[in-house]
Amino acid sequence: MDRFVFLTVDGLSRGAVYAAFALALVLIWRAARVVNFAQGAMAVAAAYVAYTVSAQTGSYWLGFVVAIVAGLLLGALVDRVVMRFVDHTSPLNPVIVALGLVLLIQAVLGMVYGSEFRPAEAPFSRSALSVGGVAVLSPYDLFVFATIGVVVCGLAWMFARTPVGLRMRAAAFAPEVSRLLGVNVGGMLTLGWALASGVGALAAMLVIPTELGLHPHAMDLVFVSAFTAAVVGGLDSPPGAVVGGLVVGLLLSYVSGYAGSDLTPMAVLVLLLAVLLVRPGGLFAPVAARRV
Repeated sequence: MDRFVFLTVDGLSRGAVYAAFALALVLIWRAARVVNFAQGAMAVAAAYVAYTVSAQTGSYWLGFVVAIVAGLLLGALVDRVVMRFVDHTSPLNPVIVALGLVLLIQAVLGMVYGSEFRPAEAPFSRSALSVGGVAVLSPYDLFVFATIGVVVCGLAWMFARTPVGLRMRAAAFAPEVSRLLGVNVGGMLTLGWALASGVGALAAMLVIPTELGLHPHAMDLVFVSAFTAAVVGGLDSPPGAVVGGLVVGLLLSYVSGYAGSDLTPMAVLVLLLAVLLVRPGGLFAPVAARRV
């Protein structure tokens, strides 16, 4: 029972990060109808900026803030300089461009920083606290939960309660009508890319200290898990991305704890395949109306 509780708490902690990264993928999909396969590489680039700032100043928190700002700027830059000029008549075109961005970003990071793993320190202890003799959350886990909770609630409030959020939703679902109503659709699209990249950078800063360290490919497996979470919940559903991230985190924790870590990649792929076969739009996708 103690093992089950520990694996559950650990899975929820990891799932919260997957949820944030899946939310970034959902933001891009809702804004531009593009699955940004470069999201992981962009997040690692922002994390390297944080590493450089922290190494020069000795301040983790300054690096943390700079990483999020770098993510925001990188997302806006990718939209303005690259994606804005991609022909979207074929859905395959932006996917190919995004994969090209992955190779470019990872190559540049490898040339500048090298391919060795660099240590990434957590701002709080990762030693689990015991409750009734059972190891549960660590201070770092609490920090992760609190940070992701603030981000999810903030984005939900922005999209539901603010004029900017309403304009972003309108620009995503009815761009032509939005232009006629005076909405800057291009600006809203850039803002969507910036927010998604900023959230991705935040997720990278939270998950990399729990992995082997900082590396140009540090987010590759995280991207696969987050993409699975987004598909499980539904690419059009932000709440689905959160639930999907928690489900994937729990699945990986249970499989790793009871069957061995070698089977975790297979477990993710089996879950992805099952959802695509049973409900391709995701578990939280809206049901389309039947037409006679």
